[in-house]
Amino acid sequence: MISVTLIGAGNVAQHLFKVFNQSDSIVVNQWYNRNTASIIYFQNEVEIIDDISKLTPCDIIIIAISDDAIKEISENIDLNNQLVVHTSGSVSIHHLDKKHRRGVFYPLQTFSKDVDMNFNNVPFCIETLEKDDLNHLKSLADKIGSPYYKINTDQRQTLHLAAVFVNNFTNQLYRIGHEISDVENINFDILKPLILETAKKVQSISPYMAQTGPAKRYDKKTIKRHLKQLENQTHKDIYELLTQSIKKTHGR
Repeated sequence: MISVTLIGAGNVAQHLFKVFNQSDSIVVNQWYNRNTASIIYFQNEVEIIDDISKLTPCDIIIIAISDDAIKEISENIDLNNQLVVHTSGSVSIHHLDKKHRRGVFYPLQTFSKDVDMNFNNVPFCIETLEKDDLNHLKSLADKIGSPYYKINTDQRQTLHLAAVFVNNFTNQLYRIGHEISDVENINFDILKPLILETAKKVQSISPYMAQTGPAKRYDKKTIKRHLKQLENQTHKDIYELLTQSIKKTHGR
């Protein structure tokens, strides 16, 4: 049995609590947040606290909060020989206070509050300073059915940067596409099979090989017409920037 304490009440923390709570091999001892309003619903399932001095020893304390607050929170955990890990993609393992056994348990996935998550599809990037602690994090990932990879801080920060492009920026492009279709009262659902096929395609071939469209074909008339259709200057700028990037990539 692995005992865990959670710190934070955001999307990652809430999804971790749910999957841990479903496991017969993991017990969540405590759940700390300065404001307990968003997690008070779980008070019958776990001890909810808003005083960090009340944290008790466990196998792993997981800090799942905003990047800028990780260092201060780890400094305020007053426990000896405690394994403390954070879930950030961009914060160094060395930002955790030196008095702890330090680690990283970074889930490389997008989490939304009201969307269920299958943790079989959540790879964890794990890092520790001590070998035994690495085994603890491997075991924790195993018990929730998640794949894991031993990834150092530099590699993790690079993965996080890449993830911003393939997830956050891509989602913003979906939003723009939604906005453009809404102008003409077109149901965005019509575009969803295209979104799924695009994602499916890069599972079997490289993004370079999967690229299609007017920029790759250097279809100047279509590109000119698209730019004329766009009334929002930001959308025009994004279209032109991505078009130039595709042209350069494919030697146009």
